[in-house]
Amino acid sequence: MDSLTTFLVAHVGQANSLVMESRQLVGLVAAVLAALLAGQLGWHGTDRLLAGRERADD
Repeated sequence: MDSLTTFLVAHVGQANSLVMESRQLVGLVAAVLAALLAGQLGWHGTDRLLAGRERADD
């Protein structure tokens, strides 16, 4: 019974550690994706702004 309890406690501890590590990884991936999307939207917005100014000059 003691070995079963030790096994369960160790298993729960490892699962908790894995979840905590994966949270950091998911946060990092989300931050990178948010930065890429912001860059893409900024690029697209600047492109449209410049295209609109060029048409106004014509």
